[in-house]
Amino acid sequence: MQKFIRNKGKIEEIKPFKSKNGKVFARLRGMKDVLPDEYRYWSLISKKINELTKTYGYKRIDTPILENAELYERSTGKTSDIIAKEMFSFIDKNDDKIALRPEGTPGIVRSYVEHGMFNLPQPVKLFWLGQVFRHDKPQAGRFRQFTQIDLECIGEKGPVIDAQLILIAYNFFKELQIDIMIQINSIGCSECRKAYINKLENYYKERGNRTKLCNDCKRRLGKNSLRLLDCKEDQCIAISADAPQIIDYLCEECKNHFVKVLEYLDEVEVPYNLNSHLVRGLDYYSKTVFEIWPIDADDSNVEVSRQLALGGGGRYDGLVEYLGGRPAPACGFGIGVERVILKIKEKNIPLKDDDQADIFVAQLGDQARRKAMILFEELRRAGLQVRQDFSKDSLKNQLEVANKLGTKYSLILGQKEIVDGTILIRDMESGIQEVVDFKKIRQEITKRLNNEIK
Repeated sequence: MQKFIRNKGKIEEIKPFKSKNGKVFARLRGMKDVLPDEYRYWSLISKKINELTKTYGYKRIDTPILENAELYERSTGKTSDIIAKEMFSFIDKNDDKIALRPEGTPGIVRSYVEHGMFNLPQPVKLFWLGQVFRHDKPQAGRFRQFTQIDLECIGEKGPVIDAQLILIAYNFFKELQIDIMIQINSIGCSECRKAYINKLENYYKERGNRTKLCNDCKRRLGKNSLRLLDCKEDQCIAISADAPQIIDYLCEECKNHFVKVLEYLDEVEVPYNLNSHLVRGLDYYSKTVFEIWPIDADDSNVEVSRQLALGGGGRYDGLVEYLGGRPAPACGFGIGVERVILKIKEKNIPLKDDDQADIFVAQLGDQARRKAMILFEELRRAGLQVRQDFSKDSLKNQLEVANKLGTKYSLILGQKEIVDGTILIRDMESGIQEVVDFKKIRQEITKRLNNEIK
């Protein structure tokens, strides 16, 4: 695809750089460069999630990109699509099987166990933001390297945590002006699931549905039957429409837990939809599971809505013990950053320009540039929003940059000002310039900015 750029009023084709041997390097399929203009979206999301996690008491944690592949095989499940089809794994130089992390939760739980966080006051609330890797089919908002937000609360079994995590996710999207609907279900515990799975398997066998299943679901039947409801193939979606609902088979404890979660959500007015076919595609989930769907998704097409999901999560009460730790209930969720950015762009949500500043320092001549550099650092250290472009010699070009940045005042130093010990303050809106004593510039500019605030 040809790309073009406007250069000095002319439209020119952007031609890729070629090395001496003529080879052109390009991104790998499914990978993405995040260019400077794009980072304003990332800054917005990072700022918003940092504010929320601080308010709700979640502490930042980072984990390695590379982990032992068995960590994911044991936790996520060998039969899950993530492990069976999408995980990047390989044998390293020590003959160890390692993997690029395909999700955040197992690594966070591994860190919780390895560092003895069970000795800390419980629950431990962790916030994680990092890149994950899946050999998935690239499409809108879905990449093979993408970024995920994870919130994990480990060490609390009460339903209030499930509801509060959903509330945090809801607030995150609400404050970004993205309308969402929470799709929610309970898949019970390992005990009450047994009767349901038996009923589900009989449904597929007794009604002759097995022959209509996709090859993956034929393999899942009898091994990981719950995931028959999670299949994305059209024929399997049609078959699952009349499948028995797991909520009818919940034990008393799981039922009460789920009812409490819904009551809390009702109290804080989080919109949700009871989705009896929602099971999530990971083996470690128990009780509450949920997904975050944009409210403008096509509700008549479940598969389209599912593909547009902005995030999801649930409770995983057995995972900490399964990975070698003391028994500890847990709940969490993940949000795909690239999908959120795509939704912000689709809705044309206005973004604040982070490049805007109050002051621009301009200069003319080498001696003035040196003094301007010192002034710039002084103003920056004083906490003022100040910008510059010392690489430009032309005052006109520098003031064009100042205008583009939306600065209120430009401070101009030239040869005459150096000799006189003065500096020019230019009001960028009116164009009026005033000569000020150089030694008093900081006080003068601070006074003007404070008067504007008043």
